[in-house]
Amino acid sequence: MNKNSSNTMALAPNTSNKRETVCIFGTGDFGRALGYKLIQSGYPVVYGSRSTQTSSLIPKDAEVLSHAEAAQKAAIIVIAIQRQHYNFLTSLAEILRGKILVDISNNVKINQYPESNAEYLAQLLPGAKVVKGFNTVSAWALQSGTLDASRQVFVCGDDMEAKQMVMDIVRALGLTPLDQGSLLAAQEIENYPLQLFPMWKFPILLSLGLTTFFFFYCLVRDVIYTYVYENKDFSFFIAISIPNQICPILALMLLALVYLPGLFAAIIQLYRGTKYSRFPDWLDKWMLCRKQLGLVALAFASLHVLYTLVIPIRSFVRWRISSQTVSQALKNKTEPLDNTNAWLSDSYLALGILGFFLFVLLGITSLPSVSNNVNWREFRFVQSKLGYLTLILCTAHTLVYGGNRFLSPSSYRWYLPSAYILSLIVPCIVLVVKFVLVIPCLDKPLTRIRQGWERKPKYSG
Repeated sequence: MNKNSSNTMALAPNTSNKRETVCIFGTGDFGRALGYKLIQSGYPVVYGSRSTQTSSLIPKDAEVLSHAEAAQKAAIIVIAIQRQHYNFLTSLAEILRGKILVDISNNVKINQYPESNAEYLAQLLPGAKVVKGFNTVSAWALQSGTLDASRQVFVCGDDMEAKQMVMDIVRALGLTPLDQGSLLAAQEIENYPLQLFPMWKFPILLSLGLTTFFFFYCLVRDVIYTYVYENKDFSFFIAISIPNQICPILALMLLALVYLPGLFAAIIQLYRGTKYSRFPDWLDKWMLCRKQLGLVALAFASLHVLYTLVIPIRSFVRWRISSQTVSQALKNKTEPLDNTNAWLSDSYLALGILGFFLFVLLGITSLPSVSNNVNWREFRFVQSKLGYLTLILCTAHTLVYGGNRFLSPSSYRWYLPSAYILSLIVPCIVLVVKFVLVIPCLDKPLTRIRQGWERKPKYSG
């Protein structure tokens, strides 16, 4: 019994209610927000400030002293001031010797200085233990509650014990510390908050480029051509008709581009006979932004659904239906139901509904809150198996929409095919290559390679 009790106590965390005092240099927005959060978590807080007068903005349970007096009261000091004001710390070098200094500062642009702010602080105070942290958390997030913001706090430092103490504070605040290694990682950590959608740059630029291309392509075929050869003004197509052509085209092409880099990776691995060789940089970057490509594709698919729902209330559509009705009345003849067209129409709609449903399912499972609650096999099944099924349904939806019209000469204007035909090129290539790769003679060696098997090179001799 005693042995078991001893083991239990060894595995249990330190549950002492007594927490070490934390000093904060700086009474700005972040310094005050962090002070409030620390006090709520049971930490005594003392502020070091040029003015020792209390203010209603300062947490009422915190103490405000001069920098020297505050530093003497705590082993951990949070430096919540800008880099350009670090110089005054040199006068406190002896007091700060052996102290843990947590640098939380950020810059206004990426790589603003040759060295990171944390490294600069370590150079100014070589006797202190500098740790970088909290710079990716905003004052608003601390004030509004960590559930409304990212829980991740990147931490780095050269002293393992100092870094561990800072990470313990991070956990006590309800956040998740991520150890990034030595202080050399501080430059990268300081660049994180300054990056503007780094993984979204390629998907957004690609989407804008394709949107521009297909807009002018449809404008030439549907508006300019009919005006030149038929003397009809269909310029109002720019508002609904052309966007409703572009959105499904972009959705289908971007979805195909989500799975295309995986095929390139499989072909490269088969060719090299190993998975331990690095992919080309362009392929690495492409694979890293597949989630963003898929979400942009889902956005275009959702717009296509909305545009399609308003079709019945369009003035042009109501005019065309009434004209056909009047024409049949004048001829005293009702057009019979074409079962073939009815089947094509219903199949086209059914495939679109199923494809969009799976599209939304893929988007939902890519959310961190959902993906964290499924295991790797479940996530892979949804993103891979159901993803390819979604691509098949959406491609079939487009094929059925076109029917055999691609064979009709009238569908080619200025020798240009309909835009939907161009949208089928990439998805069809992806599906054909995927079908080839699942053939057993290729799938088995690829599976073995991904399990760690390597093809031995042949030597002549």
